[in-house]
Amino acid sequence: MIFLTRRATFSAAHYYWNDVWPAEKNEQVFGRCANRNGHGHNYTLEVTVGGDPDPVTGFVIDLKWLKDVMEREVLAAWDHRHLNLEAPDFAAGKLIPTAENLAIAAWKRLEAPVAAAGGARLSRVRIYETPEIFAEYRGEA
Repeated sequence: MIFLTRRATFSAAHYYWNDVWPAEKNEQVFGRCANRNGHGHNYTLEVTVGGDPDPVTGFVIDLKWLKDVMEREVLAAWDHRHLNLEAPDFAAGKLIPTAENLAIAAWKRLEAPVAAAGGARLSRVRIYETPEIFAEYRGEA
């Protein structure tokens, strides 16, 4: 099996806040990241698919197609957005937009289209919040 990774970048703002907790606890747990005005990151999204190369094309998956799916399913929803306020995955306190939750949400957005394409399977989604911090999701165990 071959693993192939496509990378894309997007910019978004967020803050960390648990609506169940009082402000004091949010500030204690999340520190400066609890500022309700938010702060931004230049994120990197890496999507890895696995499969056997097609004997005719040599591709595990068409990279142009994968790029289009990533743009349609993830970047269109998150790029240049305030995730807490504008992204359906996180708006209204649904989920705290941590790198961990971003990786899981991106997986959920990409899993069905990749599976429907046939041949390859989604293997890994990695979200870099900064060059030093990333979260990786490999689906349900």
